[in-house]
Amino acid sequence: MEIPRLEPCIPLPLEDSVLEDLVDKAKDWAIMNGAGMRSKLKFSKNELHFAPFMLLPSTFPKREFEKAVAIQPILNELMHKVAHSYEFLSESLKSTIEVDDFTKRLFQIYETVRKEGFTQPISLGLIRSDLMLESDPETCIGKECCPKIAVKEQDKVLCNPYCCWKQVEVNTIASGFGWLGPASRVIQRYVLQELGHADLLPHLPENNALQGLCGGMIEAWKLYGKPESVILFVVEDITYNICDQRFHEFEIRKMEPKVRVIRRTLTDLGKRSTLTEEKILMIDGLEVAVVYYRSGYAPTQYHSELEWEARLKVERSLSIKCPSIQYHLAGTKRVQQALASPAVLERFLDSSVAASVREIFTGLYTLDLSDEGNAAVEMALKNPTHYVLKPQREGGGNNVYGEEVKLMLEKMGNSNERSAWILMERIIPPVQRCYLIHPNSDTPVYTDVVSELGIFGVIIGDEKVILKNSQVGHMLRTKVATANEGGVAAGYGALDSPFLVEMKSCCHPIIQN
Repeated sequence: MEIPRLEPCIPLPLEDSVLEDLVDKAKDWAIMNGAGMRSKLKFSKNELHFAPFMLLPSTFPKREFEKAVAIQPILNELMHKVAHSYEFLSESLKSTIEVDDFTKRLFQIYETVRKEGFTQPISLGLIRSDLMLESDPETCIGKECCPKIAVKEQDKVLCNPYCCWKQVEVNTIASGFGWLGPASRVIQRYVLQELGHADLLPHLPENNALQGLCGGMIEAWKLYGKPESVILFVVEDITYNICDQRFHEFEIRKMEPKVRVIRRTLTDLGKRSTLTEEKILMIDGLEVAVVYYRSGYAPTQYHSELEWEARLKVERSLSIKCPSIQYHLAGTKRVQQALASPAVLERFLDSSVAASVREIFTGLYTLDLSDEGNAAVEMALKNPTHYVLKPQREGGGNNVYGEEVKLMLEKMGNSNERSAWILMERIIPPVQRCYLIHPNSDTPVYTDVVSELGIFGVIIGDEKVILKNSQVGHMLRTKVATANEGGVAAGYGALDSPFLVEMKSCCHPIIQN
């Protein structure tokens, strides 16, 4: 199938002389305005390079963007309710924890604090729902999201190159790019102005993700109720994506000068933190009100029992966690697959609302050793390029694509290892042409690219009451169309922002005589 195309926001390619001067300016603009990272090739705390970015914003249908923004509070509520359902989490993860030691350890912490009684009932969720446009008519046409519309043969149908959008995943831990998302918009506004297209700036939607996410942390800090307490960022041993984290820290201080943010690793917590008799979490003489994880989502971040003991200590504490252990589990791939099963959403949402959420799900299938799991394996073996294998991991670089899907499934056979993975229908997004600017390349790469949109949400509450629930911003990651993975921090994608345009989808073709 030929992949449909979206038109770029301005005519391309650019003249070589214009491009060379513009790229030099854009690189400097990026690094001087905080769109930076530390190098993985030659790490130094004293050096930054600009993060990979797209020179121009990517075309995105305004209608679909607005739908994604509008549904985010519903997704926030869904994940909140899922996180507070012990029965559902247990059902969903039962087979996974038998074969995936990392998920098992997380679930054991959940079981421990649940049996002891949660010291802090309030959770803070900083959630990001990732989505892609779907352009494959075989996937969409005929389904509720995209009904087939009959037209006369002599009519000319102007049918734009997407059908609808589908959710890739929901992130409940370390949902990054609250700063680099808005930063990409700043870069591209500058580029459009330099090219004489200031009239196009209204097509770049406002993006206050940084303020929204930081506002959520500040609100949680206020709920804790002790002005002398701090917000703790739990960070990696080596932080490459430093600007995204530091700008959150700086914005919190700007928005609420009384708040102090500290940064510690899981190892630091294991060695230097304590719990008082009142279950107050203390580290280096400071009382911790809010714990915000930018680490702790991958097995490699737990070097020994010390880090696991630290995670349990935090969960036992009075601090408000982002995420709490149950929120972390709610974001696993296996739980998201279970939510896509028939009639499951109605356990958490009204039927009319559940229907709108179900429309955005792509095919998600269990690989358990069951009739359902065996059927999913057969589907994937027949058409491996139509599916993606996903493990219970975050951070990019973990999924399996194409013919490798078949090889992996054949290797696992009927072993229990299958239960540690889920199968997802591969989304086929429309492509467009643009310039990718990368710090490891002296020249821009003019190539076909595809994009993934992330919508940020903030939710605060306990099992019975939701105190805050809102959509707060967005980010866009774009990658070379032939690449599988798209994580910028993992080295696969580039910063971008949506250029919103009015267009009809295949669901509503424009007919011209």
